[in-house]
Amino acid sequence: MFTLLETASMLNTIGLPVLILGALGLIFGLILAIASKLFEVKIDPRVEEIICVLPGANCGACGKAGCAGYAAQIVHGGEAVNKCAPGGPDVAAQIAQIMGMEAGAMDRKVAVIHCSSGGYENTNWKYSYDGVQTCRSANSLAGGPNACAWGCLGLNDCFRACPFDAIYIDTNGMRRIDFDKCTACGACVRACPRELIDLVPLTRNVYVKCSSQDKGGDARAVCGSNHPCIGCGLCVKICPVDAITVENNLAHIDYDKCINCGLCATVCPTKAILDLLVGSRQKAEIDPESCIGCTICAKVCPVDAISGEIKKLHSVDKSKCIGCTQCVPKCPKKAIEMV
Repeated sequence: MFTLLETASMLNTIGLPVLILGALGLIFGLILAIASKLFEVKIDPRVEEIICVLPGANCGACGKAGCAGYAAQIVHGGEAVNKCAPGGPDVAAQIAQIMGMEAGAMDRKVAVIHCSSGGYENTNWKYSYDGVQTCRSANSLAGGPNACAWGCLGLNDCFRACPFDAIYIDTNGMRRIDFDKCTACGACVRACPRELIDLVPLTRNVYVKCSSQDKGGDARAVCGSNHPCIGCGLCVKICPVDAITVENNLAHIDYDKCINCGLCATVCPTKAILDLLVGSRQKAEIDPESCIGCTICAKVCPVDAISGEIKKLHSVDKSKCIGCTQCVPKCPKKAIEMV
């Protein structure tokens, strides 16, 4: 048992420091509270609203570090509201509403792999690669194990990088893009060490399937029947809108010019150009009751498939029509439809 004197001594010994610490805590707390008010960084509530609207993928397709960074740039930096590829037009419209502005047009894009090799049976190999199973690692060793220095390495860096499961591997080991899932976030584009993947407007259905810059004979030697581009230039000659060029023995399509006609695919001797609409492309048809014979459609047709005298009914030569739809929006009477 402690005596009364001993108890009082203990209270003085313990209680005084406790009181001092408590007082200091109260003082520091008041200082921090005052400082938080004085130095408070006010956050525009629109930033938080936009963050809630964004899908939260933090994919970097907008060019910013993440969704929060993009939201801040929209509010404080005047960034365009339609740069979120995963969100698409719907998210752009919501952000525009928050900002009190127009969203602007946003063409949906999808990833396209410019290589038709890379499968179990589609690739010729120079040596057996047993290193780290990534495309980037394999590419750094003697230029990669596959015979084509420009082709797919087949180790699935793009597959692993896709945050939306939009890339799958078919029964032949080929990487395929599911356009319904693809958001054009660009993760696969950045993951591919050979830059074989590009983002293309969904409304364009004609692609060059090859990335080889080898000359014709060399490209055939390493790709065989896997549809190599040999830089022959036939696609350039037949394109009615000059949308195709050949550089470094490889054909390139300018999608700002491309009208989706697919003529290039019909003349490619190695089938290196893929036309997703082959066999299903619609043809233009003119409504005789609406046509006023203004000749505008005939003037814009790149293959002279429309004919007729001024102020008289025009007609479409179906054997010439390539289904490019150029005439449809130009008709002032909406007399043309694709059937």
